[in-house]
Amino acid sequence: MTPVRRPLFVDLTPLRRSPAFARLFVGNTVSGIGTQLTLVAVGLEVYEITRSTFAVALVGVVSLLPMIVAGLWGGMLADAFDRRKVALVAAVFAWLSTGAIALHAWLGLREVVLLYALATVNAVAGTMIATSRAAIVPRLLPASLLPAASALGGIGTGLMLTVGPALAGVLVAGVGFAVTYTIDVVLFSAAFLGIVTLPPIRPEGETQRPGLQSLAVGLRFLRRSPNIRTTFVVDLIAMTFGQPRVLFPVVGAVVIGGGAVTVGVLTASYAVGALLSSVFSGRLGHVRLQGRAVNRSITVYGVAIAAFGVVLLLTTPRGSGGLTEGLGQADLVALAGAAVTLAAAGAADNVSSIFRSTILQAAAPDSMRGRLQGIFIVVVTGGPRVGDLFVGLVAAVGVVWPPLLGGAMIVVLVAVVARLTPSFRAYDAAAPTP
Repeated sequence: MTPVRRPLFVDLTPLRRSPAFARLFVGNTVSGIGTQLTLVAVGLEVYEITRSTFAVALVGVVSLLPMIVAGLWGGMLADAFDRRKVALVAAVFAWLSTGAIALHAWLGLREVVLLYALATVNAVAGTMIATSRAAIVPRLLPASLLPAASALGGIGTGLMLTVGPALAGVLVAGVGFAVTYTIDVVLFSAAFLGIVTLPPIRPEGETQRPGLQSLAVGLRFLRRSPNIRTTFVVDLIAMTFGQPRVLFPVVGAVVIGGGAVTVGVLTASYAVGALLSSVFSGRLGHVRLQGRAVNRSITVYGVAIAAFGVVLLLTTPRGSGGLTEGLGQADLVALAGAAVTLAAAGAADNVSSIFRSTILQAAAPDSMRGRLQGIFIVVVTGGPRVGDLFVGLVAAVGVVWPPLLGGAMIVVLVAVVARLTPSFRAYDAAAPTP
């Protein structure tokens, strides 16, 4: 028998099969670059004002509860109304909040509390967009192309996390915060193109009015769905204990040196790994034991995060304490080591994300996708906020401890979950069950 040839590079069939998916993908990627640019710039501005890593961590922590509510409510809306309209309304609020952040910078207000509030509105709107968009994709493509669509999403995310933070570091150092935020205002307009051109997408099957009853139905379904539930649990573990991003300003300012440019390099390195893993994702579409693949990917992620902590542990601090210095003052060997470990973490996280998204989209019925995607988005976006708090608290003991301790905890906890959920280890993509 002639062996089946499995392509190495990402499958572009979803872009050719569905023009609507292609437009949504392009619009989301371009606007996402601007979103990441603003996210990094807000963290840098808060650090510039306060000189506090904990204050940077609070950017995410303050928005956590509103994001949880937005994810759950947005999922219920997506299961009750036209998902295109839900995404469009949320996009308007996201764009307006980005403009307000830019105006804050142009006026030179330097009000940390106001930045927290505006970043929260932006995060809430972004959560609702992501919830609706994720529930839309399975309606635009056949189930067989969902792994390829998830891999393409990884490329989009990789571009967002590579280009956005790198631009943020360069622009903040070169032209300041106001211009940096204004560029995001322009880039976000691409999101409207991707959403407006979609056809109406109402949920299939029985719909329920948004409210506690609708949420209760979704939670009861999740309780009966061990495979979908486990994807949430393992991702929450990874994001809670493996998100060192709030350390980047102090790493650039004090540990490795290089200021805002180092912050951009470290953030982009994570995205480069995610991007490369998606570019070479052709064989992932042929993996059937996707639950086992998720467990292994997150274990590798934990090891990579711990390795980042080892790099910091072995680095002699040499930064001046500011964010405006260039790479000439940085420890380039340490920066290269940190970048490699973060790239490995990004690659492992993206592979896990491809399979987790596919399991959710393939195993969940359309009438439940919005609510389950809402919970999924809460985990994906809320987990890192809890992780920010974990890092902010543990960093008080020492900068190296959050990644060292967090990486070890990820490896141990994922092993425990794998042991307790045999159905997830045996999950077969050829016969998806929730």
